[in-house]
This record gives sequence, C-alpha cells and structure tokens, in this order.
Amino acid sequence: MEEGVLIVKDIQIDGTHPPGGVISVWTLNRPDKLNALNDMSHQSIKNECIRVESDDNIRCVVIKGASPPEPPEGKRKKPAAFAAGADISEFAGKNSDDVRPFFEDNAWEAVWNLSKPTIAMVDGFALGGGTELALSCDIRIASERAMFGQPEINLGLIPGGGGTQRLCRLVGYGKAMEIVLTGDMINARDALEIGLVNKVVAIEELDEVSMSMAETIARKSPHTAKVAKRAVRTALELPFSEGVLTERSEFVALFDTEDKEIGVQAFLGRKDAEWTGR
Repeated sequence: MEEGVLIVKDIQIDGTHPPGGVISVWTLNRPDKLNALNDMSHQSIKNECIRVESDDNIRCVVIKGASPPEPPEGKRKKPAAFAAGADISEFAGKNSDDVRPFFEDNAWEAVWNLSKPTIAMVDGFALGGGTELALSCDIRIASERAMFGQPEINLGLIPGGGGTQRLCRLVGYGKAMEIVLTGDMINARDALEIGLVNKVVAIEELDEVSMSMAETIARKSPHTAKVAKRAVRTALELPFSEGVLTERSEFVALFDTEDKEIGVQAFLGRKDAEWTGR
C-alpha cells in the first residue's frame, strides 16, 4: 500500500462566523509520478469528502499537487503537476468488469457532490483524470505554466471521470469535442479564454490568490454558501424555467434564516456580519 498519497492540512481562518472556520487544503502527493491518481489517491479523496461533509467548521476545500522533488545530481527535475492523469499502469490487462466498480465509486464524483465550495489550484500538468478532478471543483485557478487536456483517446479510451459532460457544460460543445477528439493539451491562457479556468496568475502568486479566494468564501455564511452552490448547480441539470423556480424557492426560504436578518442588519448598520450558520 502506498502511503501519503494525499496530504491534508486544515487551516483555521481568523474572523469567521460562526468562529472556527477552516479551509481544508488537500495536496496530491505522488510527485515522482506527477501526482497521477491511483486507487489509493481515489480512496483518500473519498475519505476526506466524507470527513468534510460531517465537519461544520470546514468552509472551503482547496486541492493542489505536490511540487516535484529535487532530483539526484546530474538528473533533470520533473515538471510541476496538479495531476498528470490516472496511473495508466493500473489499466493494463483489465477488462470492463475489472474497472466498472472503481469508476462507479470514484473521487471525481465525491468531490463534485460536496455541498461545500471547492477550488482547484492548478500548477503544471492537469491531464486526463487530473483535468477531470479540476472540473469536479467549483472554481479553477491556474498558474501561467498550467496545461490541461483529455488525452484518453490516445490510449483507445475516452474520459471516464465526467470529463465529456463537465467540459461540454463549461466550454461548449465544439471546444469539448476538440479537446476530447484531438487529445491535445491546452495552455493556461487558452484555458482562460474558453472558460475552462477562472483565473491565470503568475506561479509565485498561485498560492496567495487561491487561498485569498478560499478565505473570502470561508467568511461568508456557511449555510448561505451551501444554498448558493446548490442553486447554481441546478442550472446544469434543469431546464431554464425550472431552474428559475428552484432559485426562487431557495431565495425565499433564506428569509426564514437567522443569517438573512444578520446580513441585512449588518448592511444597514455598516458593519461586518457575524453569521450564525443558521
């Protein structure tokens, strides 16, 4: 069993209400394999998703890749990677019956189904399952050297972690087809242009910008943040008219919460809201 494939650090944020708000930072930790996702990576991520859902203090999750280690003398340093896809060595010799259970209970869906906001902090390669993990997050912030792609077609496969569906909804039918059918990589600037990522920043600013956004989210009402995420998600699944009705229902229901009145009174009194999470 491979140890330490996911490093988890919960960072407490000052000034949250209710007090004790935490950002949970998950670092994919297989830098010698460009943080490729293997069975243990998936299991670790799924376990953390269960923990996050049960911990009211956790307000936001940030996912990143471990930096490459310093190479032995005379060897070239490995490139930076968020996650350079799945561990292809685990595909060899397997048939559909072998892989179906894994893909029916995977980390991509576990992250996607989190009720709390998620941010992918992408530096370097995010390919195949790595792009799909970033797509499973709500927000993607990339460094200038980030590279995205779905190269599964080069293996005689297609994306299997939701890539065909989430790409299409995020960047549109034509671009999704181009990405999936060519298997070509997309640089950070092109990813920003087509809407695959939210921001592109200098490498040295990636951590600061990503954590600053996570802190901003962590200081909102945790209950309202969940409702907001749930409402926006309906746009992916419901016809427009039904989505508007769902939004209206969520909006109206918030008028019965403590945090709505706290927020309104704080605005009128020109002071910071001290949320209760209810």
